[in-house]
Amino acid sequence: MRSNNQSLLGTFAGNFFLLGVSDRPWLELPLFVILLVSYVLAVLGNIAIILVSRLDPLLSSPMYIFLSHLSFLDLCYTTTTVPQMLFNMGSSKKTISYSGCTVQYAIFHWLGCTECVVLAAMALDRYVAICKPLRYAVIMNRPLCQQLVGTAWISGFGNSLVQVVLTVQLPFCGRRVLNNFFCEVPAMIKLSCANTSINDATLALLVAFFVLVPLVLILISYGFIAQAVMRIKSSKGRSKAFGTCSSHLIVVSLFYLPAIYMYLQPPSSYSQDQGKFISLFYSIITPTLNPFIYTLRNKDVKEALRRLWERSWRLFQR
Repeated sequence: MRSNNQSLLGTFAGNFFLLGVSDRPWLELPLFVILLVSYVLAVLGNIAIILVSRLDPLLSSPMYIFLSHLSFLDLCYTTTTVPQMLFNMGSSKKTISYSGCTVQYAIFHWLGCTECVVLAAMALDRYVAICKPLRYAVIMNRPLCQQLVGTAWISGFGNSLVQVVLTVQLPFCGRRVLNNFFCEVPAMIKLSCANTSINDATLALLVAFFVLVPLVLILISYGFIAQAVMRIKSSKGRSKAFGTCSSHLIVVSLFYLPAIYMYLQPPSSYSQDQGKFISLFYSIITPTLNPFIYTLRNKDVKEALRRLWERSWRLFQR
């Protein structure tokens, strides 16, 4: 491997070589097809959710404001990484420039941390809707929703800025082969030839804040929701209340479980071979599944999609 790396570095000086599945060439074609189909589905599904949330007057509640931002995050999330992965899989070079790599992991971490806070805001929305239904419209007003969303975007950007400032200072001593599909901060730290204890500690601290704090708030919210649902006497009422939360719980699980595995351990000790496939999961599979989870389990969204399709078809026929 060392001789191969040296030849690659000699050919692509100044760039990073993204290993991906180059060590398993038989995987490249099927993975390319899976990524391409998943990306198309992710783009179409998330754009559809954004459109119906913005255009349908019946989907004007705070829940759908947060959902449209979640879909926008997932749309940007996949676009940050997947086109580069598809290009590399179809090319013999499989490289990314240093500046391109920096921009990629900066945006990727910005979006990821923003999504953590948005998911927590969605849990708060469900808590108020089920536990305080008579005061829902007063508590979850539009200014509060905008403040929560703004906080998510600004705090995510602040985290990304800190990570970028620390990571760009790392020396790589000619080591430019990333055992990953795209640029990520843990992989960059792993690649560095310097003492990365400060980077490790800062990454662990910030990730603990952005992953564990929202996750604890989500779990507390659903603890109160579960108590409120159990007090509902009719089984139909309990089923309806559970139905409004189940989609969010599934999305939270798909997002948080891989993130916890990837980031709540020192970058110097995690398995890059396992990590790159987990990165692939939460960078493309989760954003692809999210709109279908909300569509298939939400009657209001399905009806809004039907109305949007009918209006579009009528306009097309004119």
